[in-house]
Amino acid sequence: MPRGVPGGASGPLGFVGLGAMGAPMVRRLLAAGHRVLVHDVNPAAVAAAVSRGAAARDSPAAVAAEAPAVLVSLPTPAVVQQVALGARGLREGLDGGGAMRIYVDLSTTGAQMAQQVAAGLAPQGVVALDAPVSGGVAGAEAGSLSVMAAGERAAFDAMRPVLEAIGSNTVFVGEAVGLGQTLKLVNNLLAATTWAAACEALAMGAKAGLDPELMVSVINRSSGRSFPTERFAAGPVLSRRFDFGFRMELMAKDMRLALQEAEALGLVMPTSRAAQTLYGLAMAGGGATEDVTALARLTEGWAGVEIADPRRNEG
Repeated sequence: MPRGVPGGASGPLGFVGLGAMGAPMVRRLLAAGHRVLVHDVNPAAVAAAVSRGAAARDSPAAVAAEAPAVLVSLPTPAVVQQVALGARGLREGLDGGGAMRIYVDLSTTGAQMAQQVAAGLAPQGVVALDAPVSGGVAGAEAGSLSVMAAGERAAFDAMRPVLEAIGSNTVFVGEAVGLGQTLKLVNNLLAATTWAAACEALAMGAKAGLDPELMVSVINRSSGRSFPTERFAAGPVLSRRFDFGFRMELMAKDMRLALQEAEALGLVMPTSRAAQTLYGLAMAGGGATEDVTALARLTEGWAGVEIADPRRNEG
């Protein structure tokens, strides 16, 4: 039989946001036997979810009116705020006794927005968990995401079976709302800064005459390896597909949020701020909607080389 919300509550799960990450997460929840109500501004994304067994609702408010637990996966803090607290948003769906009691934000929005939304929903008796995810589209498809959840422990325990359907590495970060966001921002800041440095280093090696495929292979078996060299360079860049599945503008947004949080803590982050400049140049050159792996094109252009597998056109 289809499952409802864990912990004894009846009713379906709600899910708002069926983008590159949200859509495969909904598929994982459906495959695990959960009933899911969905909403997205993209009718095609909603239709695809419905074709797999989800039920559509015409607004976040309508989802909150019926679903005791609602998860959201959205692109920016402003969109999260609108969906949670704005007109026809989740909070509005609680008027007259709506069902939502647990709100789970899988987006990357920063600690301040997580706290603002939690405070906005609390008077209606809703407990908020900030639970950003990491692992990319491939991780969402495979159910192998890292989920970094913060908020009331009882709410996390109730939602853990749901979160484990989408993330094989689901961890409880702490009871202070926003800690999950901070951990995600620390993670993404490190990934983004490492990738910026890797683009420069790989362009240097290619300019000197190293075989790019050999260079990346050796790096990924040596002390210079990292998630970006293993998952950005070794596949999307060498093949010239640039298809990891995460837009440049979203990585730049995550860097901005992380550095804003660092500034609020009184920290100086010179290395990360230098890396941020590279993303800014890529964005200014029209790369906002390109895949994050296309950052390599910027340093390739400066070096006058391609970081490409020379065998890719053989056969």
